[in-house]
Amino acid sequence: QLVQSGGGLVQTGESLRLSCEGSERTFSSYSMGWFRQTPGKEREFVALIGWRSTNTNYADSVKDRFTISRDNDKNTVYLQMNSLKPEDTAVYYCAAKYFSGSLDQSEYDYWGQGTQVTVSS
Repeated sequence: QLVQSGGGLVQTGESLRLSCEGSERTFSSYSMGWFRQTPGKEREFVALIGWRSTNTNYADSVKDRFTISRDNDKNTVYLQMNSLKPEDTAVYYCAAKYFSGSLDQSEYDYWGQGTQVTVSS
């Protein structure tokens, strides 16, 4: 089970941090991803972090603005979002995939409940 927190309404250029806490005792064995979805569109990849935290990957649209990190002692993954833009408005989902990460959402085993991020212009 993944429980998300954070999100909300901010203005262009501001920052937000999303959190996603896992209940699985083997959390550290899972790669974690963040995806987002807007109405009428497919859910899209945002960022992922490997189970060892040594590798990360970002969508081009968020590179250099968003940072994914994890604290395995707290079973938590974070998405720090800086310099937010109106086009970042979406419902954000965290997801867990055993061992290796993937950009393909269909390969993920567990999903968070989703959290709304709204960026006003």
